[in-house]
Amino acid sequence: ETLQQLAKIYRRQFTIPILGITGSNGKTTTKELVHRVLASHYSCGVTQGNLNNHIGVPLTLLGLEPDLDIAVVEMGANHQGEIAELCRIASPTHGLITNIGKAHLEGFGGISGVIKGKGELYDFLKNNEGVVFVNRDENHLEQMSAGFRRKIMYGSCQELPHSLYQVRLLATQPFLKLAFSDEQGELWTVQTHLTGEYNLANLMTAICVGQYFKVPEEKIATAIASYIPANNRSQISIQGSNKFLLDAYNANPSSMRKALESFASLPAEEKNKVAVIGDMLELGEYSAEEHRDMAHFALQAHFDQLILVGPAFEAVAKQEGIRHFDSTDKLKAWLSENPFENCFVLLKASRGIGLECILE
Repeated sequence: ETLQQLAKIYRRQFTIPILGITGSNGKTTTKELVHRVLASHYSCGVTQGNLNNHIGVPLTLLGLEPDLDIAVVEMGANHQGEIAELCRIASPTHGLITNIGKAHLEGFGGISGVIKGKGELYDFLKNNEGVVFVNRDENHLEQMSAGFRRKIMYGSCQELPHSLYQVRLLATQPFLKLAFSDEQGELWTVQTHLTGEYNLANLMTAICVGQYFKVPEEKIATAIASYIPANNRSQISIQGSNKFLLDAYNANPSSMRKALESFASLPAEEKNKVAVIGDMLELGEYSAEEHRDMAHFALQAHFDQLILVGPAFEAVAKQEGIRHFDSTDKLKAWLSENPFENCFVLLKASRGIGLECILE
């Protein structure tokens, strides 16, 4: 509480824009992209790593240098009331919700609880004459932002009109390629290092925020093109004859479904496709149903191999005859006797499963 009070007092000494970011999926990747774009033109403070909770947000604020032009603050939560409290500490002037998904269902109490909990950022901004950035491609967000006087809408489109806040997806293989236009209608093309169509929303958000804050389009394009994912998020790793898509920083039903869809659409380059998916944590009473549905969804993708890891997947693995391991350590032991060869492997699970360990 002392830390929070100190952060609150220090925050009041700034008159700069402070952008709050929350959402079920993509918070940290969006934060990194937005920061990279803004920092190409301004002195920009940012949340380090994912210090986004009741301790991390105060630490972020107290770490802000006094001569900044703008700051980006990530806000995480696993139950209602948390975002509201973080807003009282950080007092964001601008904000965005990446999406509403099936994350932390145990704490939020279902999808309606997620909407209410994440919507606390909108509530704060609405009551304090703040600005919201709303991705109209995402479910719930447009409806949640109804009544806002200061609202910036953005999204994807098939053909680019001569207007800001529109992005067109040009290609998905091997990485996403985008186009956007400036106020004069000039087109800017960006070749990214991000894989998976689910990253389109993160990229669009960074472009929109950059354009809103008058970052030159050339700098926006260069900043995004230079971003290479890290921290077990959408990372490509080559080891021997195998190619790994490591997305094991975290997982929930929404993000895992998107990851599986994206992986299924990627070319295998004559390699066997193997999906290794681990438990999704903090689902509470929804856990059994969500893990059963996810296993069935993964089966329908017809990967060359499907491997399930963790106790929550055990029941459906036995029922469907899917290879299953109680833990990452047991999977590693099996792989020492049965190593992958010439495979394209997806690794996706909640942080607590530690799937990235099999790459050691």
